[in-house]
Amino acid sequence: MSAEHADHEYDYEELGLVAGLEIHQQLYTASKLFCGCPTDRREPEESTHRFRRHLHPTKSELGEIDVAALEEASVEREFEYLAFDSTCLVEADEEPPHRIDDEAIETVLEIAGLLDMTPVDEAHVMRKIVVDGSNTSGFQRSARVAGDGAISTSEGTVGIEDMELEEESAGRVAETDAGVRYALDRLGIPLVEIGTKPDISSPAQAKEAAERIGMLLRSTGKVKRGLGTIRQDVNVSIAEGARVELKGVQSLDDIDDIVRNEAGRQVALLDIREELEDRDASVSQPADVSSVFDGTDSGLIGGALSGDGVAMAVRLEGFDGLVGRELQPDRRLGTEFADHAKRHGVGGIFHTDELPAYGVTEDEVAALREAVGAGEDDAVAMVAADPDSAEAAIAAVADRARAAIDGVPEETRGANDDGTTRYLRPLPGAARMYPETDVPAVELDFEGIETPELLTERVERYRSELGLDAGLAEQVAYGRRMSLFEAAVERGVDPTLAAGTVESTATELRRDGVPIENVDDERFLAVFDLYQEGEVTSEGLPDLLAAIAENPELSPAEAAEREGLGSAGDDEVREAVVEVVERNEEQVEQHGMGAFSGLMGECMGALGGRAEGDEVSELLREEIQKRA
Repeated sequence: MSAEHADHEYDYEELGLVAGLEIHQQLYTASKLFCGCPTDRREPEESTHRFRRHLHPTKSELGEIDVAALEEASVEREFEYLAFDSTCLVEADEEPPHRIDDEAIETVLEIAGLLDMTPVDEAHVMRKIVVDGSNTSGFQRSARVAGDGAISTSEGTVGIEDMELEEESAGRVAETDAGVRYALDRLGIPLVEIGTKPDISSPAQAKEAAERIGMLLRSTGKVKRGLGTIRQDVNVSIAEGARVELKGVQSLDDIDDIVRNEAGRQVALLDIREELEDRDASVSQPADVSSVFDGTDSGLIGGALSGDGVAMAVRLEGFDGLVGRELQPDRRLGTEFADHAKRHGVGGIFHTDELPAYGVTEDEVAALREAVGAGEDDAVAMVAADPDSAEAAIAAVADRARAAIDGVPEETRGANDDGTTRYLRPLPGAARMYPETDVPAVELDFEGIETPELLTERVERYRSELGLDAGLAEQVAYGRRMSLFEAAVERGVDPTLAAGTVESTATELRRDGVPIENVDDERFLAVFDLYQEGEVTSEGLPDLLAAIAENPELSPAEAAEREGLGSAGDDEVREAVVEVVERNEEQVEQHGMGAFSGLMGECMGALGGRAEGDEVSELLREEIQKRA
């Protein structure tokens, strides 16, 4: 946002902020949505074969082509797909899709119940045109499954407009010289999309609503966890601004910053519009200015002009000083121009608000201005590249500059890691959707569907019924090993010990570099069984888990025996305590029970985790008292 708006918290009611969320969450199912392939993620290096495609937009049933698809297709690219030993013909778009996965249907109906939504009578699959290569078919299959729900926030009710069940896109692996490389392991994973009504009126409420929906989704226990398994899109507008879709917010913690920055960006663009109106601004036709840079010392421009390269420039009448105006932190109007230009294969743009720079001299700037007839109130934007790329890029810059005269353009933007956004494409329209004829409709109803316990309710139950403190109860309820914890408690394991082991101990081991992910739930439960049988102490659990994680070929019992983690007998424990006390006899005589803490640690170390702390403590106090 502009300097005068930086770090400013607006009166969002006065600003007329309106926002809505689209939450995309991968479901945890055995099979993909339209085929029987597994939903496990794979590493690109596991790929067994690959193939390439070129994708093109098609007309809808009304004979229209979606504007977003048209712009995407204007960039000539080849798409390469990494396939695996599990990849089937459906994923390669060489066989029609199968029926919708039953497990996915059951899960979305549970989610609909949690969101107070009404399912549709029949779910009809539609095709949504997508030509960015993220789907081998050139479209994404999606079915509306429910509508008319609501959630509560501290700032009021937020309506849930609709929920769709759709197939996840392929995972983007890398940019290539020819286009983009994707991996097909992610393609087809069932994905639920939840769209709210535009009832959100502040950044804080946007974050709270997203957290609430996220909690409800995780309450099912049937959604995937981890980076990339949930994405938030946010639609934002302000009075006199425009609806802008912000795509791909990965973290809930970023949502309020994203909304705040977008509101500030639109405020700054409206300020620029006002100044441009006062200056009677306009945009000229682009011109070839290559001759200005004959023999230039600028490595960037000189390298671009070598061979058949050209420099194309456009006069921006009345834009002087505004192209460099900050719209978001470290992003300016010129950055927006560059985002559009980069879509056509150029590395960026040059403009007179930042020149001379990059080896461009003052004389060259003057000559550039003269070449396009720019006055002192005008700015000039320029690109240097091969002729086709340069012409397309400078035309895109000119179009974006004209849009700045009108104010805030409707568009789709991508979320950056720093809470800012970048231009992606125009907003899609209705022309991108048409019916999928290969998949039959599915009847939906709530019969037999049970509403799961909410995570917030589970936290309270863990506190009241199992005696966990608030922090540990929340950690377990929201954690990935919740079902493991409950299974351990059912086996009679002390709840606090079970919770601390599956969450705190596992986290500490992971931070220490122990591959704790090698210990699955079955092996965790076998460890708890050894503890319950008195074969290992609670003190020895971390060492036993580490041994199992690092030696997955060993059973828990074998690992305990190899590491010497079996429980010590009463006589062995007392002998170890007496030995420590006698070795520190002078300290005991001098300090009495004041020596307890230091000697306790020494005793536990001598026993190597083979005795419970309470037992060692009692014996140590007894031996100290004898000698004090």
